[in-house]
Amino acid sequence: MTPYFATLTLPGVILRPWHANDAESFVQAAHESTATVGRWMDWCTLDFTHQHALNWFVECRDKAARFQAYESGIFSAINGSLLGGAALNHIDHDNRLCNLGYWVRQSAQRQGIALRTAQALIAHAFTALNMQRIEIVVAEGNIASEALARQAGAKWECLARNRLQLHGAAVPAHVFSVVPW
Repeated sequence: MTPYFATLTLPGVILRPWHANDAESFVQAAHESTATVGRWMDWCTLDFTHQHALNWFVECRDKAARFQAYESGIFSAINGSLLGGAALNHIDHDNRLCNLGYWVRQSAQRQGIALRTAQALIAHAFTALNMQRIEIVVAEGNIASEALARQAGAKWECLARNRLQLHGAAVPAHVFSVVPW
């Protein structure tokens, strides 16, 4: 198994590639989380469907097969329930850098899940994927994600203008980075 299809186990949480049978749980998580996750991620709406989830899973597998992303679901190690999603994506092998992204469903927020996930993916990026820089890009105003980036050891570099598209508009975003030295 390549690092792009790896399962990572950490305290209380398992990160693994998406499976088709995760679709209904994904839809439920999206619908539950429109007020929190949906504020910062366009896909997280009440219109999100089973087919949207399946399409996303195919895209994740395709990107992994091309070594462009490691996308995973975050699952409870206790009962297997879906807690969220996380990724190392926008992988640039020439420059050995990638982006780290994460989301946690509303009912599982503020339990340390995102921090443990970010820390595990940072370690995975540096060891298994041989990256030398990880960026965390956070839309301006997403205070929880900014705090998590700092807790995970990322350093703030700048507020980049028009860095992200959010709900049909260009928005500024904070750029954080983690390097292995």
